[in-house]
Amino acid sequence: MSHSVHPYSHRLGIIRDWKSRWFSSDKEFRGALKADIMLREFLEKKMRGLYVASIEMERNQKSFRIIIKTSRPGVIIGRTGEGSVKLRNDIVKFTKKAKLAIPADFKLDIEEVKSPESNAAIVAYMIAEGLEKRMPFRRVMKQTIEKVMANRDVLGVRIYLGGRLGGAEMARTEDLKKGRIPLQTLRADIDYAQEKAHMTYGDIGIKVWIYKGDIFAKKEASVKPVIR
Repeated sequence: MSHSVHPYSHRLGIIRDWKSRWFSSDKEFRGALKADIMLREFLEKKMRGLYVASIEMERNQKSFRIIIKTSRPGVIIGRTGEGSVKLRNDIVKFTKKAKLAIPADFKLDIEEVKSPESNAAIVAYMIAEGLEKRMPFRRVMKQTIEKVMANRDVLGVRIYLGGRLGGAEMARTEDLKKGRIPLQTLRADIDYAQEKAHMTYGDIGIKVWIYKGDIFAKKEASVKPVIR
């Protein structure tokens, strides 16, 4: 019997890279890890609703870089760039308040996600948004699956909801799937995300799996022999 594992961590080092990329000595490791976790929690809470796909961090002894991937970069950056400047100042202020150790050379990069409907984190937030607007959960699930499957690069999608669905007294789960989701195939490009819809009667948990085909190592083009 196989165990249920996180689809992202299951593929680390195979087709996925770490979301925090740095090396540190034993003395500095604890402080750097604490800074990463607290900064990630701060940014996720602050930018909820801005369709953020992922937050990546890179650091060395002299520099620190945060990469925010979103489908709405214009909302974060602002018309003249005042939004990104304010966000950068808020991050610096938070690190000083929490006494987190980050290098002086700090950069904030905001990247655009070209295909938001095929990104699991953005799709999960779209479902949460629909549920928070009190839309029927089955309709939200069906409409979202149709939107996701409309993308050419998507081969399968699965949506799972758990909690007091429809305001019922007893919590239950609802699952909807279309296409293939090969979880045990390591070369399968499966995007996975979790989200919570904050309702008046409690939170509803959301899980999204999106399968975008297999990733193979690039092979040199073989020359076919000419038959005469």
